[in-house]
Amino acid sequence: MISIIIPIYNMAKKLPKCLDSILAQTDKDYELILVDDGSIDEIEKVFDEYQQQFSRLKTIRQDNQGSNPTRNRGAIEAKGQYLLFCDADLILEPTMLETMKKTLEINPEVSFAYCSFRFGKKLFKLWPYSLDRLRKMPYIHTTALIRAEHFPGFDNQIKRLQDWDLWLTMAEHNQVGVWIDQVLFTAQPGGTISSWLPSIAYKLMPFLPQVKKYKTAMEIIKKKHGLD
Repeated sequence: MISIIIPIYNMAKKLPKCLDSILAQTDKDYELILVDDGSIDEIEKVFDEYQQQFSRLKTIRQDNQGSNPTRNRGAIEAKGQYLLFCDADLILEPTMLETMKKTLEINPEVSFAYCSFRFGKKLFKLWPYSLDRLRKMPYIHTTALIRAEHFPGFDNQIKRLQDWDLWLTMAEHNQVGVWIDQVLFTAQPGGTISSWLPSIAYKLMPFLPQVKKYKTAMEIIKKKHGLD
């Protein structure tokens, strides 16, 4: 069984499309865990609307703690052998769960499966798993299918680039991933990566607040994992 964990903070407008895409999955062997991190919008109405549509649904409400503690809370409640941390603004392709699970089944030596995706119309094609590349740059999205037994937990002290930190931590335990060369989900603009900038901006506009924050986050991860 797959445990789908969705951390939520003020996503009442975007969550329904995400939930609809989960209901449309070809693989029905999943549980859904919604963790509300102190939202102040109308998320309760969304919860009520979908409560009866999922056979295995658990909703958790907590005071605002941030994304990593919220994901970890969901993982504690999870009962599946696989974990999928799904952002609330994602729209999954109908075969996403089936494809990812089959990929792990035929690759027993890997710990997680990740895919290409879109942010609006922008394609993030990604690359095959490479530790050398991973040590140089973050390129694997948080929404990958992970073997629960290999999940180390998110570092609650890390506020940005949490996905990069997770995959590096797993690599340090010799736990690697496999790339699925398919676009299996789309991120709705205006959500968790709404502030995406083209890569050229990070080279030519270092004065932008967003670029400064990104570079600071990069240095924190590099220092933690002893990267150059």
